[in-house]
Amino acid sequence: MRFGVNYTPSHGWFHAWLNPDWDSIAKDLDQIAGLGLDHVRIFPLWPILQPNRTWINKQGLDDIRHMAELAGNAGLDVFCDVFQGHLSSFDFIPSWLVTWHDRSMFSDAEALEAERTLVTAVYDSLADLPNFRGLTLGNECNQFSDRSHPHRMSADEHDTDRWLTSMMAPIAQKAASSGRILLHSENDGVWYLDGHPFTPRQAANLGDVATVHSWVFNGTAQRYGSMSEVGVSHAAYLIELAKAFTHEADHQVWLQEVGAPENVVKREDAPEFCRRTIEHALDCDRLYGITWWCSHDVDSSMSDFPPFEHALGLFDNDGNIKPIAKTYAGLIEQYKRNAVAAQPRSRAIIIPVNDHDLPTCRLACAPGGSIFEQWMAMEENGERPALIASSIAHDADALKRRGINECITCDIVAGDAYSAVSDPSLER
Repeated sequence: MRFGVNYTPSHGWFHAWLNPDWDSIAKDLDQIAGLGLDHVRIFPLWPILQPNRTWINKQGLDDIRHMAELAGNAGLDVFCDVFQGHLSSFDFIPSWLVTWHDRSMFSDAEALEAERTLVTAVYDSLADLPNFRGLTLGNECNQFSDRSHPHRMSADEHDTDRWLTSMMAPIAQKAASSGRILLHSENDGVWYLDGHPFTPRQAANLGDVATVHSWVFNGTAQRYGSMSEVGVSHAAYLIELAKAFTHEADHQVWLQEVGAPENVVKREDAPEFCRRTIEHALDCDRLYGITWWCSHDVDSSMSDFPPFEHALGLFDNDGNIKPIAKTYAGLIEQYKRNAVAAQPRSRAIIIPVNDHDLPTCRLACAPGGSIFEQWMAMEENGERPALIASSIAHDADALKRRGINECITCDIVAGDAYSAVSDPSLER
């Protein structure tokens, strides 16, 4: 079980990659390690690494390596993303994918070749570091294929299948032989949006670990309240939702992003939101780790962020530890001192799927949907429900391996509360 944080440099945010202040970065990483965390997830920017389709910036690779080395000096493991991609409402896309060179990163043959080259280069730049523990293809790249995106890249399920498998293929054997994990991440649209080209089957099975990103500004807090049992159970629900689609009964799920956004969580409630959210998540078996978003607040002098992005950190702009960080650190210490493995959940709600393991109604799983609400009602009642795809629900051996001894159905009703954007002002 791992506890970590998504690293946001205190000096210059992710623009720090343009001209890293290594003394500041080393200080940040020491602060993170001081909380008792064991890893950071780092986010080099794609346009800096690969400003031209056929040219990779070696200095950019050297900077990734140096940051990982500094993390190791602080006693932290490193997980690195490749395609950034999307970060806090900003997109970082190289110019060879936009405007006059407009092409889809998911389906254009030349783009795929360039991206595979970058994945391999980033992996190889870190491969001999003992604290390098895994590679995520990119941060929520599915957003670029979603119809809510203002400059959507074309892709269908066939394209996203090919993209995911072709990106991981060149380094899969290297990662497996070294004990590192190779994976990808999506935002919750993959679970909640009908017609989305990325699918639960992909999210749950392609890669060594499945990931979920839990943000209650998606309609959950607005409908039910951030401090309600529904609000603080949302991360656990997503973990169980990912488990419902895994083909292997022991495939783990990483809560790779979770945070307390102040547009829906009051500042004074953030520590308690953190505590209750993590306690619910720890009651899910097959949990690989929890990685909070994020380490340091975004400097208030930086413009055009949704306002809540300036207050998501465990540390403020001056490096002071915030109450939420003390709560998170206390939970980690308590868990490590009294670690008890979560038991499997024995009653599962069936999610109807088609022959391709695609839910017949993803919106039924979303906030306001019938599956979402039945799971939440059972969770609040202390019944510890699981979820299971209908393709697995009639396989007695598969259920036994998961510890499920009863499957139940519910009416399928689409939810009407889900929002695919973090801030209504971003919608076009």
